[in-house]
Amino acid sequence: MRKKSKKNNNVNQISFYFEDYLETNKKNKILKKSNNFQDRIYILFFFFFSLILIFSIKITHISLDKKGLFDLGNHKPQFSLLRRDIIDRNGIIISRNINTFHAAVNPKQIKDKKNFLLKLRLNFPGLPIKEIEEKLDQKKYFRLKKRITQNEKDKFWAMGEKAIKFEPFQARMYTHSNLFSHIIGQVDYDNYGVSGIEKYFDKELKDKQLINKPFKLTIDSNIQYIINKDLNEAIETFNATGGGALLMDVNTGDIISLVSLPNFNINKRADIKNKKYINKITKGIYELGSIFKTFTVALALEHNLVSADTIIEEIPKKIKCSIHEITDMKEHPKNLSVEDILVRSSNVGSVLLAQKVGEQNFKDFIEKTKLIKNPEIELEEVGVPNQFKWNRCKLETISFGHGITTTPLQVTALYAAMSNGGKLIKPSLIKERKIEKPKKIISIDTSAKLNNILRKVVNSKEGTASLANKDGYYVGGKTGTAESYGNNNDRINTFISIFPTNRPKYTLFVMLENPKINRELIYNYRGVKTKAPYNTSGWNSVYVAGKIIEKIGPILAINNEEFNDLYVAEKFN
Repeated sequence: MRKKSKKNNNVNQISFYFEDYLETNKKNKILKKSNNFQDRIYILFFFFFSLILIFSIKITHISLDKKGLFDLGNHKPQFSLLRRDIIDRNGIIISRNINTFHAAVNPKQIKDKKNFLLKLRLNFPGLPIKEIEEKLDQKKYFRLKKRITQNEKDKFWAMGEKAIKFEPFQARMYTHSNLFSHIIGQVDYDNYGVSGIEKYFDKELKDKQLINKPFKLTIDSNIQYIINKDLNEAIETFNATGGGALLMDVNTGDIISLVSLPNFNINKRADIKNKKYINKITKGIYELGSIFKTFTVALALEHNLVSADTIIEEIPKKIKCSIHEITDMKEHPKNLSVEDILVRSSNVGSVLLAQKVGEQNFKDFIEKTKLIKNPEIELEEVGVPNQFKWNRCKLETISFGHGITTTPLQVTALYAAMSNGGKLIKPSLIKERKIEKPKKIISIDTSAKLNNILRKVVNSKEGTASLANKDGYYVGGKTGTAESYGNNNDRINTFISIFPTNRPKYTLFVMLENPKINRELIYNYRGVKTKAPYNTSGWNSVYVAGKIIEKIGPILAINNEEFNDLYVAEKFN
């Protein structure tokens, strides 16, 4: 029994041990496989986590290092500027360098010349295809088109020709195209100034130490636009061949607007040779007619030869000088005061005053004011007044603006001096400049008397410039109608105004070349609807100046507290 039991026990023990080993071994194998699978998952997770971490660090680094990379508002061009920006008095950009391209071609990379030329002809019909074909045969690299636009660049790119290359370079862009063509000028393909401000200040505009500091002008872009628009409309209204306008601060000499029409798009870099495109304000030479009568009266007052209310008696209808007869355009009373001679614009009366002034006093005045010298302005495009000789009848004819030539710029500067207390200020286009000490040409007392008379030219019944009488602006001025120098068939109608005349701040010169009577235009002349009876400045240049002053007056008033006070005082009191 015991043996049997023992045997059975041994069997049982062996059996139990065997079964336990198999189960344990099976579990160990499963556990080992499970551990291997988990290890692989951990490795993959660590690998992807590392990749994500690397990319995250890289993105963070780029975003911190290239701050503002995608902020177009703050993005600055990554190139070294060759020229400074040019801005107006309010900081508006007029001229700036930008990156652009030339389109060139490498003939050696063209596979099918005929197909290449066909594509060019279809996409760019303006290109000289025959000339390009000859250059292709020479197998030398050359430019297809200079200064291409973005649209042209896209067209070249769409042709799919590897032979076409784009050469980057800096181009000068003018944001207002035609508006400042006679002021700003142009640069050539190598960024050298060739005309206007660009040429006169070429060195300063390329100064590396000042390259990030804009070059500031005295011009106001908004006022320039208004005057340019109104003058263009006037040329159409009166069928004129051209025109010009100049607005200047009488106390500082700042030129706020300078317009000469026709103008041209300076972005096209065209070689302008037609004389009709000259700067009429600085380069045009004219006999400006009756606006010279103001100088005659000023000299008579300044030398105490007369007072404003002195009566000149028995004024003849005409005066004979040598072979010439000097008459008035319309009949005036025989007795006129000095004031009336200017208000009514009497030629004969002006001659009598000039004879009182004398040749020497007139000579001294013309010499002192440099009226017949080259105008002084920051442009090379300036005119040279005709050589002037004091021969017989010269005193008489210059008294009413004939027989003497000058530029609109010089006569406007002289009117500024007539109104500002007698200080001859040098006109300027540059805002930040050294202002020279002005030359005194007449007394404050004479200047005040002139302003009073010029105001009556506009607001009195007998004045010749009633159409410029705009409420709130105290406009004064003088009309002028004359023949163009060197061409008796050309007419020059001008009006030069001062406002406000009781405390002068601005002078505006307006000129129309060869205007015609507009038979359809209805004027509001002193409260009466009428048509123009004459082709004189009082019916065209004055009309235009009045419209301009009415529009620019509020802008000038906003920028000038003193002028604004005067406007409010007259408008509402």
